[in-house]
Amino acid sequence: MRYTPTLKLSTRLVAVVTMIVTGAIFILFIGGTLSFQRLGQEYLNHYLHGVVEVIDKELEEPDAAYSMQRWVPKLLHASNIVEMTLTSKAGVVYRFKDTTSSVEESRLYHAAFELKRNQDYTLHFKAVPPYIGFTYSFSAMWSTTFAVILIVVCLLRGVKWLRAQLLGSELLEERGRMILAGQVERYAKGDEREWPYTASEALDRLIEELKDARQERSRFDTFIRTQTFLDQLTGAANRVLFDSKLEAALLENDARGGVLMLQLEELDGRDKSEFDHLVVQVGECISNVIQRYPDAILSRYYDTVFSVLIPHQNSKEVAQVAVQCLKGIERLSPPLPLDQSNWCHIGITMYSEGEQWGRIIDEVETALKSAQLEGGNAWSRFNKVKSVDDERGNVRWRSLFEHNLTEDKICLFKQDCYIVSPQKQLSVAHKELFVRIPEPGQGFMKTSRFISAIVAVGYEMVLDRVTCHRVVQFLREEDSACDMYSINLYVTSFAQRAHFIWFRNLLMQLPRAYRQRLCFEFTESHLVKHLDYMRPVLKMIEAFSCQTVVGQVGRTIVSTHYVKEFKIDYLKLHRSLVKGIERRSENQLFVRSMVGVCRGADTQVIAVGVESDNEWKILQSLGVSGVQGRLFDIESQWIPKPRVTNIKPGKRKRWKTKHTQR
Repeated sequence: MRYTPTLKLSTRLVAVVTMIVTGAIFILFIGGTLSFQRLGQEYLNHYLHGVVEVIDKELEEPDAAYSMQRWVPKLLHASNIVEMTLTSKAGVVYRFKDTTSSVEESRLYHAAFELKRNQDYTLHFKAVPPYIGFTYSFSAMWSTTFAVILIVVCLLRGVKWLRAQLLGSELLEERGRMILAGQVERYAKGDEREWPYTASEALDRLIEELKDARQERSRFDTFIRTQTFLDQLTGAANRVLFDSKLEAALLENDARGGVLMLQLEELDGRDKSEFDHLVVQVGECISNVIQRYPDAILSRYYDTVFSVLIPHQNSKEVAQVAVQCLKGIERLSPPLPLDQSNWCHIGITMYSEGEQWGRIIDEVETALKSAQLEGGNAWSRFNKVKSVDDERGNVRWRSLFEHNLTEDKICLFKQDCYIVSPQKQLSVAHKELFVRIPEPGQGFMKTSRFISAIVAVGYEMVLDRVTCHRVVQFLREEDSACDMYSINLYVTSFAQRAHFIWFRNLLMQLPRAYRQRLCFEFTESHLVKHLDYMRPVLKMIEAFSCQTVVGQVGRTIVSTHYVKEFKIDYLKLHRSLVKGIERRSENQLFVRSMVGVCRGADTQVIAVGVESDNEWKILQSLGVSGVQGRLFDIESQWIPKPRVTNIKPGKRKRWKTKHTQR
């Protein structure tokens, strides 16, 4: 990067001008002082020559030795001569010394003269230098003093004028520094005092065009994703996105949930706009019902068919959704010739880990046909072998959370997240933390099984606080100081002002070295939905030198303008986009679009849930910056440390061995 000086332009110019003027004054002062000194010496030499001539003439008189003792001391006193010595080849002929002089010996002026008429004689003088006893006199130095004062005043006025003239240039330079520092939005519009005006105006226009280009790029990317994955009429997911989400859900560990399919009777030969209005109303009704389930996905599967994916829920909850949807739709007034008592039917089925996507669709379509055969607005469930299901209600969930959501009972698992270097080498960016709670008799319960219950009973803040306190406690106790940890937080918790203050105080109490090792991860859909009260949270995280991670990117189709507005360090793609991406061109298009969105920002895209080499190769070709998944690292227990069981050699007794699931 090109070097830029740290001093302002006006400061540098003022320093140069001041130095030049001060140097000129100093040179004139030194020159004047030396001139005064030289003139004084010349005057003293001239006076001493006169004294020498007088003494030389008097020595020619016969009684010179006697007469000199009378008039020479008076002459020397009047001439400020402290000491005079007249010497010849024979020695000292005459010597005078003024004992009343208080001038130091080292400050006296020394001079020696040979006599012209009496060539064998030499006079040695020690005289008081001129101006040695003079002090400052305003009457004598007023012109010089006035000149110096005038120069200083003019210099100060000139410096002030120069600073005023260069203020616009300084403002423009400071604005450029801030833009280079990344604060483009804050300094998008320049000050009216900036100079040169043309450069300031050109910068304003370029930034405005850049903002428009970014917004256009964001709108274009959103349009691409919308056209690819969303239904244009209702705004819900289309069949492509629903099948992708369902297939990914079936591949997750300990996957469980339900699929609901709703079909409307077709209006043959009727106005299409009237039918479209009915479809929109039905979609809004279903969307209102499933809002309480954070991971539910609504899709317009066919023209008259809606499908809903409800993960992590038991059969009772899914049946309750079907009943509520049916009640809400029955309140609508279908157009003629539809029979109001027989125009809507719902089929549901449950799924679990490892089942085939096609089989689940066949089951829910079979249940839908069964509901149609019953007659009337009805719903039907596909009869399948009932697996081990968790039928806890809110009361039992609340009791479980109250007993287990404590710092000493929760268990934290970790999984490494890697960043790809330009040399194609993997380095650990951070370790993502997952919360698990004890389940009586069954080890630890994964987050995916109780995440919906946490939201239903309102324990999001409790889980966030317990997790943060446990991680902070570990950071204070451990010895190493290099690993970074990513903590998943709920967005809705920050709707409470008290939780925001608690989070701020927690970060303020930590040393900077600890804060730099923390990442905070938020779900994309919730972050964009509640961006109004999340703005101060994201800015505070950046101010405290922590990193921000946005997870589950692509689970829903939302605008990506937040990438340009805030400092987002990592975007983590949802698992459904990664599963089988080598055979899904629409998912590749989505990933390529996200990589393009982050190209102008300091944000890296990470693929989550990579489990095969083919997936990783395709993701690398699409420009993904990082990876996280079981292909590289599996989830492992972190806090508390897993217990190590010591096995003693001896006879094996399988029927007496007890296995403890952790």
